[in-house]
Amino acid sequence: MSAQDSRRLIQITGCKTMKKRIIVGASGASGLPLLIQCLKLIKEHAEYASCLIMSDGAKLTLQHETKWTMEEVYALADETFELTEIGAKPASGSFKTEGMLVVPCSMKTLAGIHSGYADNLLLRAADVTLKEGRILVLAARETPLNSIHLRNMYELSMLNGVRIIPPMLTYYIKPESVEEMTYHSAAKLLEPFGIEAPDYRRWEGLSPSSF
Repeated sequence: MSAQDSRRLIQITGCKTMKKRIIVGASGASGLPLLIQCLKLIKEHAEYASCLIMSDGAKLTLQHETKWTMEEVYALADETFELTEIGAKPASGSFKTEGMLVVPCSMKTLAGIHSGYADNLLLRAADVTLKEGRILVLAARETPLNSIHLRNMYELSMLNGVRIIPPMLTYYIKPESVEEMTYHSAAKLLEPFGIEAPDYRRWEGLSPSSF
């Protein structure tokens, strides 16, 4: 079918090309620059759309870790929802998405996801993502980790579609700035959804001369 035929079919049927939605949640752990970079990368890919849910803790941490305002962060997202909107679109499995990214993901939020304690929209959206078998990426932020943290992450990692991706430092890229490390971590967080960051540098192995 030609592009012209496709456009004609859309005009006749009223169908619209649907973007691939990614629900992006942010909780009160350290790491709000990662959220901003992830939203920027999603925005660079025209076929994707972000649906942002920020906790009160995330909004407070934003003030301490960045110079960004809430209005500027919201402008990066395609849709925004408040934590208390428990009946909003992401609360239902019929709201079609590619999955959900929680960045940063505090241990409190991780524990809520682990136990199914969905008392706000962020936790409900994660619960829906699990029950629908969609991709759930958790950028877990805490150190050191205690036995409860590790148990919760281990048990979640056993569920289909769940990726636990703590934002860890990567030295093989020889980063020259915090921004470069942040970009690399954000690229890894979005990779499970099929997003390829243009400046993401993959490991290409050591040359024989290195041995």
